[in-house]
Amino acid sequence: MTDNNSDEITSAGTSTSRDASDAVEKVSSGIYDLIGVKGKASDGRPTVMECPNKDRKTYFRILHPWSFYPASASELGIAMERLKAELPKNGWKIVEYGPDTSKNKNISLTADNDKKKAGAHIVQMLKNDPPKLSVNVVSGCYKVPDGQEIERF
Repeated sequence: MTDNNSDEITSAGTSTSRDASDAVEKVSSGIYDLIGVKGKASDGRPTVMECPNKDRKTYFRILHPWSFYPASASELGIAMERLKAELPKNGWKIVEYGPDTSKNKNISLTADNDKKKAGAHIVQMLKNDPPKLSVNVVSGCYKVPDGQEIERF
């Protein structure tokens, strides 16, 4: 999640790391709901990351990595196409879409949601065993409330 005119990470406001983690999990749930095919999500837990070029005692981001395994490998492409169609209808701007540089040429989708102050990077891994969507949802930079410390997990 970056501002359009720079490499600066967008500010997400002020929050405790726990509350920010809960917010990012809700964003992930919204993405899961848009997939629209039967399957199972992994139980990835959010983690606290640093904000580049910011004081690590005051600023942080939340990363929530998880995977989606469709009930049938043939539905993986359907899931990715649904995300490509549905994310923009739900406040997301797709900033990149197409094959990545890996030898498998996995289809990759990167999207930002300015309202939710979050970004998502989704990779269709068809040749994985089992096939899956690899999903990383990341917040903008939060500032911890005055007098509190960032809880790292």
